[in-house]
Amino acid sequence: MLNRLKYALPVAVVASMVATPTLADKLGDHYKEKTITVTIPYGPGGTYDKYGSSFTNHLGKQISSKPNMIMQYMPGAGGAKAMNWFANVAPKGGYNMLVPLDNTVVNQVLRPKKMRYNANDFHWLGSSNQTNSVLVIRTDAGINHILDMRKKQAISSSSGKYSSTYLFIKLAAGLLNLNVKTVTGYKGSSRSMFAIEQGEVHMTAPNWLAWSSKVPHWFEGKKPFAKAILQNGFKPDPDLKDTPMLTDLVKPEDKPLASFLASAGPLGRGLILPPGAPKWLITPLRRAYDGMNASPKFVAELKKRKLRLIASTGEEVQAVVAKAIKDTSPAVVQRARKIIFGSGS
Repeated sequence: MLNRLKYALPVAVVASMVATPTLADKLGDHYKEKTITVTIPYGPGGTYDKYGSSFTNHLGKQISSKPNMIMQYMPGAGGAKAMNWFANVAPKGGYNMLVPLDNTVVNQVLRPKKMRYNANDFHWLGSSNQTNSVLVIRTDAGINHILDMRKKQAISSSSGKYSSTYLFIKLAAGLLNLNVKTVTGYKGSSRSMFAIEQGEVHMTAPNWLAWSSKVPHWFEGKKPFAKAILQNGFKPDPDLKDTPMLTDLVKPEDKPLASFLASAGPLGRGLILPPGAPKWLITPLRRAYDGMNASPKFVAELKKRKLRLIASTGEEVQAVVAKAIKDTSPAVVQRARKIIFGSGS
């Protein structure tokens, strides 16, 4: 089931390389002898850090004046600290970029008082992965299909009530009428996964990148330790074509709720410019990002780091963000909050 790395590039990305040199020239001397700082919304060691490091190693090579690129870490409040700083405080000259949260839209809608930004005001340069949330359960839990949990209880692990894992599990349980108990307080996806191995819980649901990079051995052999039984995104993960999508299992009237959380998938791991950055920079920087995604040296570095490349252009990601915000009506948000957090939310 597990095919760890995907490196097929969309036709649009490959075609864009023809235009890259011309568009890069439009940047002129803007970045000559300058430094671009890439902010990571978490501490070092995770996939945000690993992708961000790869971006800083290769994006500058696609810009004609070859700027220096460095990283800075800004952990705090589940990524909210960095997102809010980037939207409201970060310099707007185009010398600051950020690896955004895949839950940027979901957090904005569910936590408007904490997330002081509009996701569509960011300038999305592109993405290098797809991060569907994937529910994985121990094989010996006696649950072969997600709907088996209607009759048999399963226990899940999660870091907190606003983590993507918690949101996905609670929404799926509510929409599919599943018997699930969720234990919070685990510090990140690694600890949540370790709880499965220790027998404390049966399952958890971070994105597939976390599963495939941290515990790929769980899914190998004739009797694998664990299996994926549900995913949520706009399209199936290339590794999990036989794993059901939440949007395919819910009632037609509930599809907007599943799609609301699915917006996290295509945002993947990429880069954004802050609101107010010079608009003339956006298109050439997007083409530079496309060129990076198509660069054999960039692909080789991702492979060495055991990271995937599932490329999306900045225009594609910007459209996903705009549609997700437009389609998320107050009624959808209210119902999602009630299912996830209870009637008193």
